[in-house]
Amino acid sequence: MRVALGQFAVSKVWQENADICTKLMRDAHAGGADLLVLPEGILARDITDPDIVLKTAQPLDGPFMTQLLAESRNSDMTVMMCVHVPTGGQRVFNNLVTIRGGEIVAQYLKLHLYDAFAAKESTNVQPGGEIPGLIDIAGLKLGLMTCYDLRFPELARRHAVDGADVLILPAAWVKGPGKEAHWEVLVTARALENTCYIVAVGECGERNIGASMVVDPLGVAVVRAGEGPALIFADIDPKRISHARAVLPVLANRRFARPELADTTA
Repeated sequence: MRVALGQFAVSKVWQENADICTKLMRDAHAGGADLLVLPEGILARDITDPDIVLKTAQPLDGPFMTQLLAESRNSDMTVMMCVHVPTGGQRVFNNLVTIRGGEIVAQYLKLHLYDAFAAKESTNVQPGGEIPGLIDIAGLKLGLMTCYDLRFPELARRHAVDGADVLILPAAWVKGPGKEAHWEVLVTARALENTCYIVAVGECGERNIGASMVVDPLGVAVVRAGEGPALIFADIDPKRISHARAVLPVLANRRFARPELADTTA
């Protein structure tokens, strides 16, 4: 499977972002990608306005997704990205949407909200309540996560136990002391401890680090972007996964039960 990572700086204007995504889709397809992964929160971003996700959220039949779905009809490439969508209440969902052939084929509502480092995502975002199922692409099984989920090993392990070969992580990883090191360590750890590839794609605007990367099942960084806009490619090798699980059989050797989502409604 050939994967493309489309890193860019998100504008406060949805149309500008839709146009960038459309171009990335065309360029990724031209580069032979089976899958294009885009960052988190790509509908709109403004570091001076903490409520922008409320003001700019669009339903999945709104103009932003309509434009991307129309473009996706031009190829059989799968595209994944995170957008904010209305809930019908006072907050929005952070929705990881998967599209292919002009249709939405999967959705994942972010479980772990970024209430850390003086930020409070839960003020405007409602958490999801379900573990996403795996997605099949080019003969491989992919598990979905979003940004802050990276700091919680249970979701990645659940995907691996369920049979994931690759973990997908759109993100908007905030800059700060040590934060780029956190990103690299955690992306590498999730890949290595689960003997999965991980495709981690970051937004690279004024607030966020970019640094999109693919790490293989033995913790080797296959490709990595810098701090600016980039479209980079990597090949996911099933033989590398088989080799890693033969020499490092952590999934077979584990003694803990399959992780389950806690009931936090009580």
